[in-house]
Amino acid sequence: MISEFASFDTSAIAGDETSTISNVTLAEHNNTVKETMTGFPSASPTIEDIDAAEETHQFDADAALLLNITLICCTLLAYYVKRHKIYFLPESAVAMLVGVVIGGLARLLVTGDKLSLFSFSPEFFFFVLLPPIIFEAGYSLKKKEFFQNIGAITLYAFAGTLISTFVVGMLTFGAAQIGLLRHIDKDNPMEALLFGALISAVDPVATLSIMGSPELQCDNLLYNLVFGESVLNDAVAIVLFKTFHTYYDPEGPDFSRSVIPTALLSFVTMTTLSICVGVGLGLLVSYIFRHTSISDLPKLEASLLYLFCYCCYATAEAVQLSGIMALFFHAIVLSHYNSFNLSSTAQMTTEQFFATVAFTMETIVFLYMGMGVFTGRFKNWDIMFSLLGVLFCFIARALNIFPLSWVANCCRRHGDNKISCKLQCVLWFAGLRGAIAFALSMNMPGPNSDSYAAATLFICMFTTVVCGGCTEKILTRFGMKRGFNGSEDEEDGFLGISDELLLVESPLARRVFDSVHDKCREFWENLDENYMKRLFGGAQRLQSVGPSGRRGNYELSNQNEDGDV
Repeated sequence: MISEFASFDTSAIAGDETSTISNVTLAEHNNTVKETMTGFPSASPTIEDIDAAEETHQFDADAALLLNITLICCTLLAYYVKRHKIYFLPESAVAMLVGVVIGGLARLLVTGDKLSLFSFSPEFFFFVLLPPIIFEAGYSLKKKEFFQNIGAITLYAFAGTLISTFVVGMLTFGAAQIGLLRHIDKDNPMEALLFGALISAVDPVATLSIMGSPELQCDNLLYNLVFGESVLNDAVAIVLFKTFHTYYDPEGPDFSRSVIPTALLSFVTMTTLSICVGVGLGLLVSYIFRHTSISDLPKLEASLLYLFCYCCYATAEAVQLSGIMALFFHAIVLSHYNSFNLSSTAQMTTEQFFATVAFTMETIVFLYMGMGVFTGRFKNWDIMFSLLGVLFCFIARALNIFPLSWVANCCRRHGDNKISCKLQCVLWFAGLRGAIAFALSMNMPGPNSDSYAAATLFICMFTTVVCGGCTEKILTRFGMKRGFNGSEDEEDGFLGISDELLLVESPLARRVFDSVHDKCREFWENLDENYMKRLFGGAQRLQSVGPSGRRGNYELSNQNEDGDV
């Protein structure tokens, strides 16, 4: 840059010939220098450019106004639903149906590239909308209930997702081979396994919005199992999808069975490393808050927590790990340790702020899913694939809920904490599909991606609106409400099968489990109380048994003997 100016000054004083540089050449030279310094073209915008920019700005303003008005309407409708106890229409279903109407209007009135503003963007969903939802789920987690049932939750989330993935994938591949499905690869089962992984992402937001209603008095064990499974299952499904995506080659249909063990090993490695990233960053944040005076500035406290939420998610994604898995455990660590390092003002502010942001993001997610019905531009929608997909999901859900519940019950100590047959039936019905499954389908590789995306959207709409709307009746029918003595009618079982056939006693397994459980709990209590809390903060053991019920208490050391852990 300096040499350009120097050469110009030298040539300007060299003599009469060099002094004949025209004004046009000088202007071009200055424009070049200006463009080099600023990085932007220096040419003045034309009238057409200004008009186009104003038109784009006006359209964006109108779209932003429409989005805000729609969100306000959805919030008021959610209030109306809760106020009048309209259980057959969950809040998420309301937002989705409103999105269908907005998407239909946009399809009629908006043309060209502007329609993309009303289309579902997977990257916008994963990096902007999803992190606050996952963080709030982990930060507001009731740790006592979660860790009491961690054995069953882990079985459903990890082993259940694997079972569901292979069942749905193989059923889809088999249906394609016998000619029931079009636009499905008949030679490479890895494409069907990708679909099995993404559709196994259970997103029971609609069901939880009903189960969490205080008017329904939903059974505590049922709520904790559904919630715990949902927050871990999504992360597991994403990791599986990414793993299978690595081994998928649409140009090479030859499939080797040796790929599956390698893919599963990669899945386990990615899951473990993701948890380590989340826990490590959570401990780092807690250490910073513990050993600084940042609690004197509540605004900075809340801001840092919010920024570290996105930082954890982005860090895991940047190193090809699961951002959801990392962020969920990151939030649990912050809730356990760091919430006691915050000022009282920041404690109240962060809880309400994260809950508000999560609700807004969830509403936007379901709005855009509804809009996708008309703005998705799906070319190959196969009604047979959509209907069979719903059936395959129910079959896969049954094949993992009932067998894994039997395994979980073998390790439970007392009969009153068993996962009863009726509770298992409700768990089977509560496997809704939502935004994560649809977002993954938008990233489906291969020539048949449109077919998979259309079928996934249909399954998400069906399970959210129909199954979510029937949840209240299912709870009533199976007696899954507090205050209902379900044990009096347990002898009927499911389809005439008694509960005793499903809840087999295993004394040897129980003795081994009790011994390992007690030793692990004693080791963790000593480590947590004597070392971890001194470094990273948190309530001492005697404080956590008080009636205050403050957030972040370490509940695992105070649970009764009925837990899984």
